[in-house]
Amino acid sequence: MAEISHPPMEQLQDLEYCIDSNPPWAETILLAFQNYILVLGTTVMIPSMLVPMMGGTDGDKIHVIQTLLFVSGINTLLQALFGTRLPTVVGGSFAFIIPIVYITRDSSLMRISDPHERFIQTMRAVQGALILASTIQIVLGYSQLWGMFSRFFSPLGMTPVIGLVGLGLFERGFPAVGNCVEIGIPVLLLIVGLSQYMKHYRPFKDIPIFERFPVLICVSIVWLYSVILTASGAYVNRPARTQDSCRTDRANLISSAPWFRFPYPFQWGAPTFDAGHTVAMMASVIVSMIETTGAFKAASRLAIATPPPAYVLSRGIGWQGIGVLLNGLFGTAIGSTVSVENVGLLGLTRVGSRRVVEISAGFMIFFAILGKFGAVFASIPFPIFAAMYCILFGLVASVGLSFLQFTNMNSMRNLIITGLALFLGISVPQYFNESLLTSGHGPVHTYAGWFNGFLNTIFLSPPTVGLIVAVLLDNTLDVEKSKKDRGMPWWVKFRTFRGDNRNEEFYTLPFNLNRFFPPT
Repeated sequence: MAEISHPPMEQLQDLEYCIDSNPPWAETILLAFQNYILVLGTTVMIPSMLVPMMGGTDGDKIHVIQTLLFVSGINTLLQALFGTRLPTVVGGSFAFIIPIVYITRDSSLMRISDPHERFIQTMRAVQGALILASTIQIVLGYSQLWGMFSRFFSPLGMTPVIGLVGLGLFERGFPAVGNCVEIGIPVLLLIVGLSQYMKHYRPFKDIPIFERFPVLICVSIVWLYSVILTASGAYVNRPARTQDSCRTDRANLISSAPWFRFPYPFQWGAPTFDAGHTVAMMASVIVSMIETTGAFKAASRLAIATPPPAYVLSRGIGWQGIGVLLNGLFGTAIGSTVSVENVGLLGLTRVGSRRVVEISAGFMIFFAILGKFGAVFASIPFPIFAAMYCILFGLVASVGLSFLQFTNMNSMRNLIITGLALFLGISVPQYFNESLLTSGHGPVHTYAGWFNGFLNTIFLSPPTVGLIVAVLLDNTLDVEKSKKDRGMPWWVKFRTFRGDNRNEEFYTLPFNLNRFFPPT
């Protein structure tokens, strides 16, 4: 029998369009719209959860959704043009929820009796915290400090971080599908069937529509099905939770949305600043920075690009900080990070084109301004998105695990580091989350609310816990003896911009800006 060999491969071989190659224009526009549809899940879910808690009405909720979508479009465009230049969508981040809940429960805000006034004052407090906390990311990015820290990364150390970027979001997968199985399960089965089993079937010549557009096809079919179920009265006598998850008319988005509204900075009034709020928010900025780093690494592999060198990674983190600053200036009620589900979509469609993401940013801005039209798509029930997350988050996790091919997994040292980082990265946040749900506060519960918010936010993030464990152990256990086992001979050439000739093709700034901002 011939010897079976699967040598390590720097680039995935079965992707059809890389970062600088583009599908035909018709396909590009449909792929961009597909990215826009996918980002709506988180964009609608986060404000729907936070705005009522802050005292806002349905009208306030749709305004926040429009603002978040508008700023996400701007941040996506800035990141694709001037940041890492990877095909990543920037959207709202769950990492910011704990500090925002802490701000919402501030005694000075809770004393405000008028709900709408409390919403306005809470929004201004959140804006102030985001504006000040964003300076951490901006400084770490543009000073190149984050790039210097990334020199401690190796393929072994990054595997748990990237893997947990996907695995850490498991609660937004099947548990949310289970809230409405009659629409969630069909999406899950359809998207696997179309994208994997029917990907070679082409009803139109040379266009693999089932592989390219599984999200558009599945959402269209099951969304229509859910509209029929809602109109036929299938959920009339069902529990409130089921109706909230399944009905297409439950969110009151379309009726509350204006026909035209242009979001603008300080639309809620002048931000207010509080030291405790800012310190708590800084933890979210650190977490989002780590999660974004893992997403950048995954996106580079799915876009057939080299891992972003330290200079490019720092540049992307700096622009991510600008993104959080814009979140604070416009009042989105949440900070931003790279959308993990949209990174997974690169692999599912086998298209890593930067142009697709840039056009999707245009869709986000356009539908944010035309409120009624955007609200129609935003009324898609969340279990439809959750079913897609099951596949897309898992795909990102597997991309992280693929970095193990550059390491020696026959080394007991590597096995211990990988296993411990993955296990603690899931187990520690689960412990903090269960404590939060049962007691109303996390395990860290002192008289200093800002301190509680800071530590609880850090340890509720699987990628952050994974990075702390993996990078610490990887750089302290038998470091000199294990350079080859850690995968450093392959990784070291990607540390600098000049270390690989392909970096210039993938990461050079547009409009000849490298003349003014040469890579360091």
